[in-house]
Amino acid sequence: MKLEAPFIKLPFRFDAARLQEEVAALPADAWARHPNNLDGNSALRLITVGGGENDDVAGAMAMTPHLKASPYLQQVLAHFGVVWSRSRLMKLGPGATVPLHTDINYHWFHRVRMHVPIVTTPDVKFFCGDQVVHMAQGESWIFDNWRTHKVENNSDIERIHLVADTTGNSRFWDMAHAAATQTIEPQTIPYQPGARVGIATEQHNIYRVMPPSEVDDLLRDLVEETISLKAGDAGREQMQTYERVVYGFRQDWRQLWSLFADTDRGVPHYRKRLDMLLQQVNALGDELRVRSNQMPVLRVIGQRIGTYAVNPEVGAVGGAPSTAPAPAARPVVRTPDYDRPVIIVAAPRSGSTALFETLAVTPQLHNPGGEAHWLVEGFRMFLPGAPGVDSNRLTADKLTPEIALAMKSRLAGKLVGAAGAPADADSVRLLEKTPKNALRIPFFNALFPDARFVFLWREPEENISSIIDAWRAGGWVTYPQLPGWDGPWSLLLPPGWQDLKGRPLPEIAAYQWATTNQTIMDDLEQLPADRRHVVRYSDFLADPAAVIRAVCGFADLEFDAALTERTGGDLPPSRHTLTPPKAGKWKKNAAEIEPLIPGLQPLLDRLRAFS
Repeated sequence: MKLEAPFIKLPFRFDAARLQEEVAALPADAWARHPNNLDGNSALRLITVGGGENDDVAGAMAMTPHLKASPYLQQVLAHFGVVWSRSRLMKLGPGATVPLHTDINYHWFHRVRMHVPIVTTPDVKFFCGDQVVHMAQGESWIFDNWRTHKVENNSDIERIHLVADTTGNSRFWDMAHAAATQTIEPQTIPYQPGARVGIATEQHNIYRVMPPSEVDDLLRDLVEETISLKAGDAGREQMQTYERVVYGFRQDWRQLWSLFADTDRGVPHYRKRLDMLLQQVNALGDELRVRSNQMPVLRVIGQRIGTYAVNPEVGAVGGAPSTAPAPAARPVVRTPDYDRPVIIVAAPRSGSTALFETLAVTPQLHNPGGEAHWLVEGFRMFLPGAPGVDSNRLTADKLTPEIALAMKSRLAGKLVGAAGAPADADSVRLLEKTPKNALRIPFFNALFPDARFVFLWREPEENISSIIDAWRAGGWVTYPQLPGWDGPWSLLLPPGWQDLKGRPLPEIAAYQWATTNQTIMDDLEQLPADRRHVVRYSDFLADPAAVIRAVCGFADLEFDAALTERTGGDLPPSRHTLTPPKAGKWKKNAAEIEPLIPGLQPLLDRLRAFS
């Protein structure tokens, strides 16, 4: 939230020693890694969606058992008399930092973050805008997180702060303004043994469809902050076009609201208009920036509006009721710590399903029940045709902290173990295999920085033949109506697919095989060698036990009884097998494939040498 100053020290002082006692009494295993996997950063959750172990910001908030067990922490929060959103204890290890960043998503437009230092030293510095402060133990502060900010712990101890988010009420903001403009002697707020307090937590913080008044506030504020990096007339023209685009969107949104409010019938219309806005702003170029923090305007619109404007799973609150049945109540899903996920990457039709199904039998791993196309493609901004996306390729710059949290939360709700039971643990070893993710290694490396990637590759003759068969069978269509392509598209969509229009199917299949394997190797070479492992499909078929033993050694898994039994004989056909494996099966397509092989030889040589 924007504030009138980078930092505002609130006029209250709390008993740091008592807070330290309560923090020390909390279980050590309650501390979870920072949701963005920042080194040296961890958190203990106090107020979360449903009171569970998650980092979500959208949903009814409740106290966790950790806060319920901490009476003075409750008293500190209750003292301010506001409604609290997500709140945590945040720990910053010795020598660790919170890197320079800006909080730009919708959650932060209306909310401020309050800090109460519990354990700290003068060597811990907080930077915001052009100011630097040390927040002393027991003090209370808010800061302008719309400006760029960072934290450095230059001490040899762990820094621990109470960090709580709120929209604040009029009394809170009157107090904050007074603290920002005059010197006020801080009031000491002692611990009151036996005192019972009430803490109000957010129950409604996301719209089914964002109403026009909210859209107006979000975009009017952004337009006022937008500048063009282009000089002279070019910059003025860019700004004028941008203002017309935004104004047109606001007017169209209001018209749609007058027709549909937040009912089901309007959802596709709202989404279509939202996509149009993102495309229009993207077309204007990245010279449009936010004056305060130099963030690209397209990114801010995406996180303020794009991610939060339409949420059909939320109950209707507008003028007409939803026509959808009320969703069944479900328990709050705990978002676990994803410990060294095992991610299989391969060209399509390489045998990755067989490898996945083999590893999935061990109770050491949890998986989302099969291919998780929904994990990425549930975000419209990542679908081909969205601004800046024309294939299945995704790089690390596409992952924001908010998307990372949402993905991990959605994944948690789908995870099952070897016996099919839902995951219910603080830490899980994830097993993931979705063919399109072979083109998204940098993205998933950013999402899971300690992931282990298992690269499976198959000889070109066999693999290309299987790709051809899949296209012809019609059961692997991924894009029934791909703009710019005649007819349906099957399997993953590699960069450069547009150049294949009108080419014979064998050339398309060979391009999918080559581009995917080339991309995988290029991406994996950027990772430490101990985070990648190569499996040749022919080796897997010939001696599955030896291959799986090697994978287990690489991934720090035990070659247990379930894996021993699974690999003790011939592997069963995988769920996506078109016809059973058979030596020379590819030769039915030999006349179409053999002319392509010489051009693939350099890549094949690289594959055989890659490790």
